[in-house]
Amino acid sequence: MKDLLIATVFLCSLISLGQQSTASQELAAIENGLLLPRIVAGTVFETYNLEERMKVLNVPGVSIAVVRKGEIRFAKGYGMANTTTGTKVTTETLFQAGSISKPLAALGALKLVEEGKLDLDTDVNTYLKNWKVPDNEFTKDQKITLRHLLTHTAGTTVHGFPGYRQTASMPSTSGVLEGKGNTDAIDVDTQPGTNWRYSGGGYTIMELIVENVTGMELDAYLDPTILLPLGMSHSTYAQPLPESKHAIASAAYTSDGEIVDGYWNNYPEQAAAGLWTTPIDLATYYIAIQEIMAGKRTGPLAKATVEQMLTQHKNSWGLGPTLKMMDGVLLFGHGGKNEGFSNNMMGFVNKGDAVVVMTNGDNGTKIIQEILAAVSAQYDWNIVNPRTINTLTPSTDLLEAIIGNFKSKRQLLPKGDYIVEMKIEDGQLNVYDKTNEELTIFLQIDTLTFMDISSGDILEFKREADQSIKSVMYNRQMEFVRVD
Repeated sequence: MKDLLIATVFLCSLISLGQQSTASQELAAIENGLLLPRIVAGTVFETYNLEERMKVLNVPGVSIAVVRKGEIRFAKGYGMANTTTGTKVTTETLFQAGSISKPLAALGALKLVEEGKLDLDTDVNTYLKNWKVPDNEFTKDQKITLRHLLTHTAGTTVHGFPGYRQTASMPSTSGVLEGKGNTDAIDVDTQPGTNWRYSGGGYTIMELIVENVTGMELDAYLDPTILLPLGMSHSTYAQPLPESKHAIASAAYTSDGEIVDGYWNNYPEQAAAGLWTTPIDLATYYIAIQEIMAGKRTGPLAKATVEQMLTQHKNSWGLGPTLKMMDGVLLFGHGGKNEGFSNNMMGFVNKGDAVVVMTNGDNGTKIIQEILAAVSAQYDWNIVNPRTINTLTPSTDLLEAIIGNFKSKRQLLPKGDYIVEMKIEDGQLNVYDKTNEELTIFLQIDTLTFMDISSGDILEFKREADQSIKSVMYNRQMEFVRVD
């Protein structure tokens, strides 16, 4: 019997070592299998090393977690969390989640719906106390509801928030809504429910609703009610970040690889941008949601509530996360971008698989796509696949009609206009972002359409009757008009 017990333990040990070895092999394949999301037709198809791409793209730190069959398959940190202090990225390093804050904060509002304290389809002014959604011609016949806010269909203004330096004072939630901070006041300029338009302003209204109904600051409510029950023990919505967590927090870095003044910005807009977390904690969120959907777990939300959360509304958006149907399989996820932080996460609703990538660089969005493509290829997920792009040679007449300065019709900066300059260099269209001092090459892919191959961003120019070009749409969401 003793010999049998020893043999059993030995066999289990071998199985465990084999599983670890396989996971290590999978990780190594991903680390050396980064794929550019788009390649120009006729060029050589290549794979890249993760740490080499971090250097090329000026991304000091990266952290990854992968979920397979309901368990965290592996998690690993790369590079530097803070080049000033010499702190390396580990799996416990905190990153600002940016807009990934939204689907997690939405769980708090849905919890209140589940408890009967909120209703998804009631006028939100019913719940608001120290600030109300202003009545105007757009809200006359259709009032804003919580469902509208969570699905970005409320018609509310203000896309996102720039944050505040460490030495700056921050407005209250109602102060943000009133325009007392560094962004415009939140207003409604489209009839609620008619269109989809991403709005951090809408999520700030949701934040105030939760605060007014619970009588608590958002972090004081969400941290114990949602994050801890999910198993996200390293995460917090506290803004500013408590000093006790500074030692494990990553600094933020610009596209040039320069550290942000004060290491990072603070975001009083907690629901829209205020979460500090790790890939492991977000992987734990995925496992919890997947288990709830599979009937293997109850809490912090009921299955019926999660099913509502994952029901598609306009633009394939759920009550918090963005949704995507791939080969008949539903995925849910969200991206996140604060100054100096770029992140993304995606996972399957009814399969125990997910991936989370967090970075501490403004260029992180580029390397994230390459990592996601590598993970997708490794596990045959078919969620991010490289595209072959056929390009054209732009005519001189077209380029000369395009060159000049264009400004966004939407208010993107706290003060002043957001202007980009269209230039010609070596027979190609170069777009210079004057605010961020970034120069990007756009290749022609159709008659009046150009693409940044590295990011996939699209510019669609519009010709006037006199053949001049006076406006351009960026990613089919944002219009720029000529100013010279």
